Amino acid sequence: MSLQISTRYRSALAGLLAMVALPAMAEDLQMWERSGGNAGMVDALVAAWNEKNPDRKINLTYIPHTDMVPKIAQAIASGEVPDLMGMDLIYGPQFEAAGQLVDITDKVKDWPELKTAVQGHMTVSTYEGRLYGVPLYADVSALFYNKDLFRKAGLDPEKPPTSLAEIREYADKITALGGDVKGYFLPGSCAGCNIFTVGPLMWASGATIEPRDANDEPLQGDGVKEVLQWARDMIKAGNVHEDARAETGETFHLRFGSGKIGMMGTGNFNITLAKEQNPSMDFGIALLPGVKSGQVSSFAGGDIVAIPMGSKRIDDAIDFMKFLLSDETQVEVYAKMLNMTTRGDMTENKYFQAEPKVQQVAKAIAVAETPYTLKFFELINSPQGPWLQMLQRAYYEDTDLDTIISEAKAQMKAIAAE
Repeated sequence: MSLQISTRYRSALAGLLAMVALPAMAEDLQMWERSGGNAGMVDALVAAWNEKNPDRKINLTYIPHTDMVPKIAQAIASGEVPDLMGMDLIYGPQFEAAGQLVDITDKVKDWPELKTAVQGHMTVSTYEGRLYGVPLYADVSALFYNKDLFRKAGLDPEKPPTSLAEIREYADKITALGGDVKGYFLPGSCAGCNIFTVGPLMWASGATIEPRDANDEPLQGDGVKEVLQWARDMIKAGNVHEDARAETGETFHLRFGSGKIGMMGTGNFNITLAKEQNPSMDFGIALLPGVKSGQVSSFAGGDIVAIPMGSKRIDDAIDFMKFLLSDETQVEVYAKMLNMTTRGDMTENKYFQAEPKVQQVAKAIAVAETPYTLKFFELINSPQGPWLQMLQRAYYEDTDLDTIISEAKAQMKAIAAE
């Protein structure tokens, strides 16, 4: 009897001690990530980390994309912050300038992986020479073209256009096929779609778009006007579907897979989508060109991962960043899922080599740019902002382009000065 009591006592005591000890154990790291991004990729990265780090797992919470910026700002102000967070890379400079992110420069300065990390992500993660984040995932823009329509139009399906003039030439021939087929696609009411796909045409042509700050001049270089003139001419020539004027971005990702568009700027995500939509369609991928042959560029989009000021798990968060950039994670998580690696030197891997289209679009990483400004939404992404207004006037009005650009410049400078 005494043995039973002793056994029960020991068992109960062990259970009590376990409950008491529980709070002393390492708690999960809390991570916030925006919804509407690449959730599948982020889920896989966190799962891979948790498998390797069972004593310091990450608890991932998705925040509605439209709520992310104010929610993070509120959390930092109250001190109730997550341990780390994924955020739309374009907002990096805004939070860095406000002193709301942890400076990680000294902790990561000797990491060789940073030398080949996606340049656009690294640029927006840096403020006044100090580093505040690393890439979480990358999307890049490229020129997708329908090889089936190329053949029907008498074009060589293995020779994509290398300049804006060639895009116009090829588009004219594809549109001439008639029916519901058009040579190109330009989204008329989507600011983000245009900076992702038209912005690179300007960068490739030597232009700059956004002002970095109040002292910087926006919309510089002949490439701005040259690209606007090209786009206006493409639309007037009938090379773009009429309903493109109302495209807000809701169906942008489904356009190429319709099989009715000869060429369009879109992102690496469209490889899988187009195959699902139109399994029999043969298509190719090239870099987005500029005015002259040989000029190329791309938009590096996606998210960075950063540490909000007030985080109590800085060292663990730094370890997660190192994990993201490691060779193993780059190949066995990013590449295995056919997502872009976030290091340019990791694009030559067995998974990409088995998928030529992914390998082709990965070439954009080396030439991709990302806008750097403290007021990206107001300048570029807002539906009422000067970027989209300028494009819509160029696309659909006959107003002199110099006037349109001049007025857009003035609006951008006023916003930057606020």
